[in-house]
Amino acid sequence: MSPVQSYRQLFALTGPLYVAVAFLGRIPLAMSQIASLLAVSAATGSYAAGGVTAGALAVANAVGAPLAGALSDRLGQRPVLLVQSVLGTLGLAVLALLTGTHEAGSAWWPLPVVAALGGAFVPQVGTMARVRWRPISRASRAHDPRVMDAAFSYEGAADEASFVLGPALVGVIAAVAAPVTSLVVAAVLLGAFGTWFAVHPTSSLVGRAPSSTAGRDRLLTPALLILAATQLTLGMLFGSVQTGTSVLATQAGQPGLTGLLHGLLGVGSVLAGLAVVAVPERVGYPTRLRWFTLALVVLAVPLLAVDGLGTLAVALLGLGFAVAPTMITTFTLAERLTPARRLGAAMTLLAAATGTGYAVGAALAGRLADLGGHRPAFAVTVGATVLALGLALAAAAPVRRAHARPGSAAAVRTGPQDAAGGDAAGDAARELVSSR
Repeated sequence: MSPVQSYRQLFALTGPLYVAVAFLGRIPLAMSQIASLLAVSAATGSYAAGGVTAGALAVANAVGAPLAGALSDRLGQRPVLLVQSVLGTLGLAVLALLTGTHEAGSAWWPLPVVAALGGAFVPQVGTMARVRWRPISRASRAHDPRVMDAAFSYEGAADEASFVLGPALVGVIAAVAAPVTSLVVAAVLLGAFGTWFAVHPTSSLVGRAPSSTAGRDRLLTPALLILAATQLTLGMLFGSVQTGTSVLATQAGQPGLTGLLHGLLGVGSVLAGLAVVAVPERVGYPTRLRWFTLALVVLAVPLLAVDGLGTLAVALLGLGFAVAPTMITTFTLAERLTPARRLGAAMTLLAAATGTGYAVGAALAGRLADLGGHRPAFAVTVGATVLALGLALAAAAPVRRAHARPGSAAAVRTGPQDAAGGDAAGDAARELVSSR
């Protein structure tokens, strides 16, 4: 089956409206960090205040996401996402209000506090969408395994596309209006599309786990921890690249290009992510992880030689071609190796590790950039890719053991019933599709 046919079969399961809502629902998270950085820095005149605020939002989201994922496994996605969307919208709106009314010289510590409170509730729509594809795919009576491969390839590309569009949208808004306006736009988008995603009929396919099975399945296996650590290194890559790009753009007198330049990383990533579904099935995911992380190292090294915005643009575009394939592989491995009843927690744990890595990478790169400019910041990027390769090499044995463990998704994939809900969920999915 060609990649085009795989995606056509995938999107036929839900229709284009769900795909659009799920994509737009993840834009607020992609906007929020850089929007808070720019808005607070402009309002206070302090890059430190902006950095602390953006970091507080990222860390709080990294802490809150796994908790929300675990709750969605127990209660279902709809109530959890509804609460997150409402409270996250309020948090971003209050942050925008306080930032817009901040007076020069006054204390700025309330801003990161509010950012943390709001960030803790901004939903990880992309990870929740990944969780939905398994029950949605039961609507396909052919049960083609390539459908799930296409789902994770698409979701990886969609995440990268959102992190291209989000910063670019913030940059455009900051160019034509006050930077704080981007926080307002993020709040509006979250209130509209986050809520819509929460109440979409597909949310009913991810129901609450039976009370008799609560807590039975082990979540933090060695394999999942290695995959989470790999995502943490990718987060470090994102944070350090954004910091190094900001430093070089500022030195060149074009700080407003930071978001657009960083978006080039996502352009290559989107294209490569969509193409991952074409990788032959005989190439196993542990093997893919080793090759993709090796590509990260090779494509990150040129960042150490950039000396202008032109060479930086080329290097970022090239590096992106290894980013989404690596992320898609880690998330797919996690989906295959995690008990279905714990899938929400597993997906959000990986997303939280990425957010934590972003904060670590940005902080470390920022510290080194203060000492030596953009090259030490990009050295953090290269170091993160080397760590990712090392983790990929170490993952083979734990992944094999997890793959054989009874109760994993891989072990039950061909069984008559899925642990998350069995034939009833499949019937519900087929009813959803037939009524579309």
